[in-house]
Amino acid sequence: MKAASTYKSERIITTPQNASIKVKGSDTPVLNFCANNYLGLSDNSELITKAVESLKEYGLGLSSVRFICGTQTIHKDLEKKISEFHKKEDTILYGSCFDANGGIFEALLNPEKDEIFSDALNHASIIDGMRLFKGKKNVYKHLDMADLEEKLAQSGARIKLIVTDGVFSMDGDIAPLDQICDLADKYNAIIMIDECHATGFIGATGRGTPEYFGVEDRIDIINSTLGKALGGSTGGYTTGKKEMIEVLRNKSRPYLFSNSIAPPIAGAGIAVYDMMMKSTSLRDKVEKNTKLFREGMTAAGFQLAGNPDHPIAPVMLGEASLASKMAEKMLAEGIYVIGFSFPVVPQGKARIRVQISAAHSEEDIKKAIAAFTKVGKELNVI
Repeated sequence: MKAASTYKSERIITTPQNASIKVKGSDTPVLNFCANNYLGLSDNSELITKAVESLKEYGLGLSSVRFICGTQTIHKDLEKKISEFHKKEDTILYGSCFDANGGIFEALLNPEKDEIFSDALNHASIIDGMRLFKGKKNVYKHLDMADLEEKLAQSGARIKLIVTDGVFSMDGDIAPLDQICDLADKYNAIIMIDECHATGFIGATGRGTPEYFGVEDRIDIINSTLGKALGGSTGGYTTGKKEMIEVLRNKSRPYLFSNSIAPPIAGAGIAVYDMMMKSTSLRDKVEKNTKLFREGMTAAGFQLAGNPDHPIAPVMLGEASLASKMAEKMLAEGIYVIGFSFPVVPQGKARIRVQISAAHSEEDIKKAIAAFTKVGKELNVI
């Protein structure tokens, strides 16, 4: 793996996750621009207090799967809260969204009658879940609606399930859900989306890409996570029609054979949804910070990929060695970012994926832009 440059080392963080962190081997804080901590809630005192309260009231864990003796009132309360937020009938909790994606296709679809239509750049968890489904799988070109329509038109499947990331994590681009919904209506298909990089901060009230496109009532299945914007802990879920959720409770293997999520996580999760439904202040701050960073970097001469409304802001560099070298120099400037290269991203499209958070101050954003500008000139990027 090292010879192929696919080996991944881990920097050790010695502080709570936040905009400013410390890494092992150094007492000097660095600004973190590579976490999924979009709303800045990973070290939120209100959520920590709620987690501690839930720990004391409900215990550390259940030592059981849900259907044996692993369902507490706090789990049902969280599922109800998630359903309310997404405006769906019911919700099922998983240990992670990876589990939610891994346990849905085999449980819901008939391999002899049904087909899946998947975006070529969907998350690895969707791909792994699809592998468990023995029926026909159609992969359409990334965000290519003409290719999707061609494949839908050729299908005679009973159920045609279109599955896509709402936001694609490596590029920060957003699936055109309005167009996908129109195709689903035309070809009698249903839609499933993975909202891990959208829930809480995309859309006017943070309800994700369906809200962003005004199609909330046209999306059949939403899978998402508590592990990114919503506090960054663990836990994932599927939300949709009540009958579908009942099928998953009885047939989805990651649900049936994995322990319930820990009560402190469930308690903090309820508080997160209450927080988001009460105020959009954190979501608004992410939007403001994203605009500031993207405008400053573009003015400095950098090429940024992704949707301009999304806090994933990939700084495109091309060469893998250049991305690694820039990340090292940025750390020396007090900015923690990571270079991504093949095979994580396509050959020749190495980049530094910057992620903006509500925890960042305006000063933090400007410091990052200044550091990128300095290093970019040193490396002849700009």
